[in-house]
Amino acid sequence: MSEDLVKVLTHVDEYLKLAQEYDVSDVHLSPTCQPKWRRFGLLQPIWENSEFLTQEQTEVLARNYLPEAELHRLEEKGDVDFAYDPGFGRFRASVVKQRLGWEMVFRVISTNLRSMAELELPEAIKPLLRYQNGLVLVTGAVGSGKSTTLASLINEINHDRQDHIITLEDPIEYVIESDNCHVNQREIHLHTDSFSHALRAALREDPDIIMVGEMRDLETISLAITAAETGHLVLATLHTGSAARTLDRVLDVFPTEQREQIRVMVAESLRGIISQQLVPTKDGKGRKLALELLVNTPAVASLIRKGKTFMLPGAMQTGKRVGMIMMDDALAKLYYDGDISGEEAIGRAIDPNTLRKTLGI
Repeated sequence: MSEDLVKVLTHVDEYLKLAQEYDVSDVHLSPTCQPKWRRFGLLQPIWENSEFLTQEQTEVLARNYLPEAELHRLEEKGDVDFAYDPGFGRFRASVVKQRLGWEMVFRVISTNLRSMAELELPEAIKPLLRYQNGLVLVTGAVGSGKSTTLASLINEINHDRQDHIITLEDPIEYVIESDNCHVNQREIHLHTDSFSHALRAALREDPDIIMVGEMRDLETISLAITAAETGHLVLATLHTGSAARTLDRVLDVFPTEQREQIRVMVAESLRGIISQQLVPTKDGKGRKLALELLVNTPAVASLIRKGKTFMLPGAMQTGKRVGMIMMDDALAKLYYDGDISGEEAIGRAIDPNTLRKTLGI
């Protein structure tokens, strides 16, 4: 073995300190692989000349840092997901048992809650946060910054209103200290069994604003819509890529015989949908936010009520005067500003052919 081969580190904390130092979003420690991290959206080895982790090494690394309760859950269920705080930062930790052994992935969480201005979120979002009730959805793929955006929106409310905020998260990522609002944060599995169970309990705790970390199933989605209809402002996330797909996803989880009623409920309670992507910059040294914003105008509500979500892009096109933003327009702006390449813009577009013609490439 070459003398300049980088040895395996002995504790996950050593990898996580490096990740913080080098502005990394995720760390991957897998058996039969080199230690890897995701930096500016690209998954790559931490060291090109590092040793490969063995099955035994990844299991030892996991056992050395897992709290006893999480280790027990891993042994029982085969996977575990929780917030890890070693004292120098916060991380979303995931450990799973797979064919080759124990695998770990860590998401680096910035402990610095960033404002809407720092995240370059459009001003048109702020009116959505002033409603006393309704549903605001933040959507995007895994790793698109949904949690960061949601935390920023909640903290905006925390500073501007005098209400009771309950957050339901899996796990808690950003710690939000009470300011003008009274903030309670609950973690799934640690403080409650499930999102649906926590949401039922939240409705009995006199909340004004409820944040649902993820609407995963029929019961959670149904409860969130009911809460939005009964005088609560609900902010939640979904793993969808556009406003139209988000509404289709929400409606499709319900049995066919209920969909007409749910369309009416959503049409009335929806306030807006924020869909986002984090796009690698042209220089490879960062990522830029591409954001789509749908605001529920009477025209949008009518389309939802009639089940014509395929016509939403047209309504959004004419709704730009009220702050609506289309994803392809956001990507085009990043391209024109010189932030991202044409290839990235077209590869992430809702309508690649039209965007290619628009950009002239």
